Amino acid sequence: MMKGRIKYSSSGDLEETIINLTPLIDVVFVVLITFILVAPLLEINHVDLAMSGEQQAHSQLVKSKVCIYVKEDNTIWLNNRLVGVKELVAALKEWKKNVPTEVPMLFHDKKGYFGTYQLVKNSVESAGYEHMDVIVKPQ
Repeated sequence: MMKGRIKYSSSGDLEETIINLTPLIDVVFVVLITFILVAPLLEINHVDLAMSGEQQAHSQLVKSKVCIYVKEDNTIWLNNRLVGVKELVAALKEWKKNVPTEVPMLFHDKKGYFGTYQLVKNSVESAGYEHMDVIVKPQ
């Protein structure tokens, strides 16, 4: 197969071989259609942002009784008590059973790992909560 090479005909004229792009275009269309079909099925997590204002944030902080802290060294604290991931799930299930309307609040240190956040989020979900507030302290 002589792709991209120049041939000389018997009369001495230059002829270029033609590259068939049809298979490449077919593959591109198949990939595009696959993305169009798969995109609606992807589950994307989102974070609802609270309204701005220090008074509203302070009033919400006082209301919540389930406070989860992730410290700089990635330790997890539940209401000022050091817990592991399994203990966190058990304690959150107990809170959910006693006070089902309570929304847990997560205070995550900026130097803590994202993996620790994901562990806490998964623990909150497995305890049966549908919402979790993430509190970020300003500099």
